[in-house]
Amino acid sequence: MAKNKKPQSEKAGGFSSFRNKCRSRFEERIGKELYTKGVPFEYERLKIKFEQPPKPRTYTPDFVLPNGIIIEAKGRLTVKTRQKHEYVQTQHPKLDIRFVFQRAKNPIYKGSKTTYADWAEKKGFKWAEKRIPNEWLKEPKKNITLSDKVVHKKK
Repeated sequence: MAKNKKPQSEKAGGFSSFRNKCRSRFEERIGKELYTKGVPFEYERLKIKFEQPPKPRTYTPDFVLPNGIIIEAKGRLTVKTRQKHEYVQTQHPKLDIRFVFQRAKNPIYKGSKTTYADWAEKKGFKWAEKRIPNEWLKEPKKNITLSDKVVHKKK
């Protein structure tokens, strides 16, 4: 984050201006929880480049905490989303991407015995259900240098 820029959660307008940018009520609820706890965060400010054959793409994480943990809030975990995160994880193994599922016991597709939680564990992602665990918020800052494939979006 640039030195003179405040995290999105601290900008003028506070939580109400953030609420207008959310893509889902679930993301809004997580943002409100962070705001209420006084945890500064960035919402959809990173663009992470990755290759998904046959073309280059970008992934915009939902939340980035001050300690460098990337939070992806998921109500639905589609096959396209699962594939994207597997590519990103392979190409950016130092990034700490974690999931907060609305319902971790949902099957990854109708009739599957594999749940969202099962998929996350199998792929090595940390996950939580409904809210970000306080332990995640208290973890020390990650000492990760962002590559040229990870950029902050400009306002």
